[in-house]
Amino acid sequence: MSKPNLREPSEDLPAASEARRSDLPNADGRAADAEMARVLGTTPFHMALDSSGAGIAHWKHEPLHDVVEPMTHHVIMAYNGTMQRVERRTGSSVAIGTFRPGVVIIIPEGSSSRWDIPKPVDVVQLYLPHTMLDRVAREADIAAPTDLLERTGHPDPITSRLLLTAADAMEGNGPLDTLFRHQLTDLLATRLLAAHTGSPTTFQPTLGGLSPSVLRRAIERLRSDSDADVSLAALASDAGLSRFHFCRSFKESTGLSPHAWLRQHRLEQAMNMLRDTDESVVSIAAALGYSSQTAFAAAFRKLTNETPGEWRRRTR
Repeated sequence: MSKPNLREPSEDLPAASEARRSDLPNADGRAADAEMARVLGTTPFHMALDSSGAGIAHWKHEPLHDVVEPMTHHVIMAYNGTMQRVERRTGSSVAIGTFRPGVVIIIPEGSSSRWDIPKPVDVVQLYLPHTMLDRVAREADIAAPTDLLERTGHPDPITSRLLLTAADAMEGNGPLDTLFRHQLTDLLATRLLAAHTGSPTTFQPTLGGLSPSVLRRAIERLRSDSDADVSLAALASDAGLSRFHFCRSFKESTGLSPHAWLRQHRLEQAMNMLRDTDESVVSIAAALGYSSQTAFAAAFRKLTNETPGEWRRRTR
């Protein structure tokens, strides 16, 4: 059963991406989502993008024998299909790889290759502007070059697992989904810097968490029932830290990432409302910011192994 797109793919998708490209006059190529829509000849099973074009997309497409033109984003893919041999031609260079679970594929920003993939493909893709990779490197005090290497079926179960889980982690709750996506993008960027550049990087462990006052402000923002901005950028700015250091310090202080903390808080709110009020499940879903009762029920069941209705009946 197909999952809804967080951004509806349509005939306007390439046009929207070209509009983003117009904001980048020096960019050589089109946005990754537009080029993938063109070369794959289909729409994504699931997609969530930021205004920069950074984001995550889940594609299921037929065999491919075509050239992927230069893009304004790095494209990192995790494969989730039947094992198959593929061929990638870049100029006079030919790379033969094996697509199977646990490997990654990397198309660096601005590169172009011909792909010959003989079987259908199920793949999750990360679109990463180079500016984001540079930001993470700067925040982590990394001086090494950040140019990514081309990869064709390169073993990396850590990156593969992180990216594949992203396709199933969106819960239909705007603040939660955005926070998760930004947090995951930064985490994947650190992994790419550690394992897929010409000068692999070792990240230093976090020393200490947030101060009590900074932690209190962050939790107050996360707990706010108003329209407070709970994006990773807003949380980090309020704390006077980079996104990279805020995430690490928050987890050091609480044992949870910002996304996991907010998800747990939303669950506790849901349980309180189910147990202590007669509000309908539909009303509770809306009050907690879920796009539908179905999205709320799926998120609740993922954490409790029960539907909201089952949990309410059991606890009353």
